[in-house]
Amino acid sequence: MKKTFPLTSPLHQPARVVEQIKADVRKYLKRERKKALPEGVDFWDFDCKIGQGESAPETKHVEEIIPAIDQAAAAEAGAVYIEILAKPGHRKPKDGADNPA
Repeated sequence: MKKTFPLTSPLHQPARVVEQIKADVRKYLKRERKKALPEGVDFWDFDCKIGQGESAPETKHVEEIIPAIDQAAAAEAGAVYIEILAKPGHRKPKDGADNPA
């Protein structure tokens, strides 16, 4: 998903527009996580970038997207750019898992 969402709408209150954006992001993440995993992959990971208006997007963790949308709305930016790309993820073994002693 690479999309610029306007934070204002003549038809809706600003808080409702922000909630719609958050719902779209959550829906996209849920849809991507449901896809079948390729062989040898443990989970779907995401490369995320978010930026306010025309500013250069910053790399964020997937859990930081929703608070970043709130920050953009609080800063009264005209729009927010969100880029979320799914990639295969591999879990790292915990320390001591190799040596059960």
